[in-house]
Amino acid sequence: MQFSNPPFPVSDVAGAKIGVDGGGTKTELILLDLADNVVERLTVAGSNPSVAGAEAARLTVVDALYALRARTPLPVAHTLLCMAGARGFWKEFAVNLEGFGQVTVFDDARPVLELATNGRPGLVLHSGTGSFVAARAPDHTIHYAGGLGWRFGDPGSAYELGRRVLARGLLELQGWAPASRIAPMLRGHTGLEDAAAITRFFYHHAEPNKQIASLAPAVLRLTEEGDHTAHQLVLESTGELLDLAMRVVMQLFPGIPIDELPTGLSGPILTHRVVVAALASRCSLRFTPLDQPPIEGVRRLLTRGR
Repeated sequence: MQFSNPPFPVSDVAGAKIGVDGGGTKTELILLDLADNVVERLTVAGSNPSVAGAEAARLTVVDALYALRARTPLPVAHTLLCMAGARGFWKEFAVNLEGFGQVTVFDDARPVLELATNGRPGLVLHSGTGSFVAARAPDHTIHYAGGLGWRFGDPGSAYELGRRVLARGLLELQGWAPASRIAPMLRGHTGLEDAAAITRFFYHHAEPNKQIASLAPAVLRLTEEGDHTAHQLVLESTGELLDLAMRVVMQLFPGIPIDELPTGLSGPILTHRVVVAALASRCSLRFTPLDQPPIEGVRRLLTRGR
């Protein structure tokens, strides 16, 4: 998927700026003053309409925007929305949003791409609840790969890793896979003993996606502690995201040595030391784990003006 990269429209009104990073798990907002200093921060529930539902996502963002605007005496000159989920939904949302100055909508890939490349050609691999690859080509067009959502994949994401681990652990509990530390981890996570009860727990939970994704940190701990099965599942999942990234590199950057291409790794799974080492062993991309949150990328975009 390709997006144009126009500069922000310049507002004639001097005023505050609001930046929003809307994801499936949480939504972060910042308020900037006339000198582009961050004067307020706010974190609320997730706002991906594919996860929370369209009306809940809209209300979450509206309420947060009004709460942040109430904290400044200045008019809001510009609002930047970097949002997960259907881009058309957020564009329509922006058209109907009044009282927040010039409203610009980007997808949620743009902030981490900014952190990874600082406006230059390059790419970023991101893993949160979902996953994607974003790239800025040599002609400065923006491209987006993956991010298909939990129903269709998102390799390397917390949900997809949790799904793999859950499936493996259930087979262990049924006696059809060699024992590892995954089955005891599932028992500890759910407080349940057998495969049937654990299956019912996830199928009947009000937020199964979030529950499955919440298994990812425990799997990373097992990996760090040397559990071979957990290690293999993590490598298989993140390796599929790397395969997608390499297809993006081959198409967008022909003739450019890939070891000279800025490549960011974003999110707690991809920046885990075991995963960084594993990905680096598979190719010569120059990986840089990003230690700043996406909302910092939103701030840079607001202050840089594109």
